[in-house]
Amino acid sequence: MLHGALYRPDDPDLVAGRRACQRAVAAFNATAPDDEDARRELLGELLGSFGANSEILPRFSCDYGIYISIGADCFVNYDAVFLDCAPITIGNHVSIGPRAQLLTALHPIDDIDARRAGWESAAPITLGDNVWLAAGVIVCPGVTIGADTVVGAGSVVTRDLPAGVLAAGNPCRILRPIG
Repeated sequence: MLHGALYRPDDPDLVAGRRACQRAVAAFNATAPDDEDARRELLGELLGSFGANSEILPRFSCDYGIYISIGADCFVNYDAVFLDCAPITIGNHVSIGPRAQLLTALHPIDDIDARRAGWESAAPITLGDNVWLAAGVIVCPGVTIGADTVVGAGSVVTRDLPAGVLAAGNPCRILRPIG
């Protein structure tokens, strides 16, 4: 799964991993608004890494948690969905708007029998340092967004974006360089 090969999500080990993650996510999402220490502790246990001074606001959803690495000084706003069937790597000083989705899961397109049988694959997502994803951005499997790039609200990012650009739309396209 982590290397892009086909896998079955109903594999007992994967199901157990998702259930454990869901218990931790439920505890995180149930924390009191002023209990930042408890949220930080829960995220430290759930995620692969969670950088200093970073924050995720509830509601947060993910598949496994362990495959998510978040750098320092990051902010993830309400209702984020991170489907981490492949690694999700987020650099430092990244801001992610409300209802953003980072989706690594893929389903067979041309092989209808494999799709019908429930096979999946996944591809990693990487966000460079100082990226800003505005509200409602969807980042598709296998996408890398370069440092200092800003992605406008509601965009669907289907391809890599270079460093230092403003991009927006569905599908997302580069509008202009930044700076």
